[in-house]
Amino acid sequence: MRGFGPWLAVLATVLLLSALRLRALAAAVSLAWLAWCVWTWVRPRRHGQD
Repeated sequence: MRGFGPWLAVLATVLLLSALRLRALAAAVSLAWLAWCVWTWVRPRRHGQD
């Protein structure tokens, strides 16, 4: 369950920003989180990291 902490925090942040009618900022946070997730998934692993 610990692995879901960052996901839940970002989700709560986006929902809060959306509720405060800061939808542009909520979209920016969502896109930044998506870009970070994709980057960590596709970046090549360095030798010695398992």
